[in-house]
Amino acid sequence: MTAPGPGKVLEPGSVVVGSDGLARCWWAGSAPEYLEYHDEEWGRPLHGDDHLYERLCLEAFQSGLSWLTILRKRPAFRRAFDGFVITRVATYGTVDVERLMVDASIVRNRAKIEASINNARMALELEISLDELLWSFAPGGPQVRRARMADLPAITDESKAMAKELKRRGFRFFGPTTAYALMQATGMVDDHVAGCWRSAG
Repeated sequence: MTAPGPGKVLEPGSVVVGSDGLARCWWAGSAPEYLEYHDEEWGRPLHGDDHLYERLCLEAFQSGLSWLTILRKRPAFRRAFDGFVITRVATYGTVDVERLMVDASIVRNRAKIEASINNARMALELEISLDELLWSFAPGGPQVRRARMADLPAITDESKAMAKELKRRGFRFFGPTTAYALMQATGMVDDHVAGCWRSAG
C-alpha cells in the first residue's frame, strides 16, 4: 500500500499527514499555529498555578470563538493581563477593566474580563494550590485512545465535577465543557487520536 502524501487525510476526522511526513490529529493541519500548538502543547502535562490560571482564562475567553482566534491573540492577552500572574491580576480594579475593554488586541468581553479578575482572587483564597485543585480531577486508569475526533467527549464526569467544585469556590465562567477543554489542553487527559505521532507519547 502506498503511503499517503502530505496533506492526505487518512480518514475523515482522524489524522492528516504533514509536509514532514508526520501524521497528526486532523485539526492540526488547518493552520500553522495549530500545528505548533498540537505538537508542543496540547495534551502535554502542564503545571504551575500561573500557567494553569492562564489556560483557565483563555479557555473561558474562547467560549463562542475558535481556538485559533485565541492562539493568535495569546501574546496580546499575556501583555494585557501582566503575564497572567495571579497575584497581579487579583489586584485589578475598575480602571483595569476599562483598559481591557478598549484593548482591540484581545477579546473585549466584559463578563469574561471580570470573570478572569474574579478567578484570580478566588485562586488566592484556595487553601491548596490551583495546580493541586485542578489536577485532582484528572482521571485515573489507562488511556482510552479514540480513532476519530468525533469520538472524543465534550463533557465527562470529571469535567462536570471540576466545574461544580470551582463554581462552589466562587470561580465564574467555567462550565463542564470549558473544564474538559482545559483538561485536554493541559494533559490531564491525552486526546490525541490513534495514528497521531503524539499519541505514541
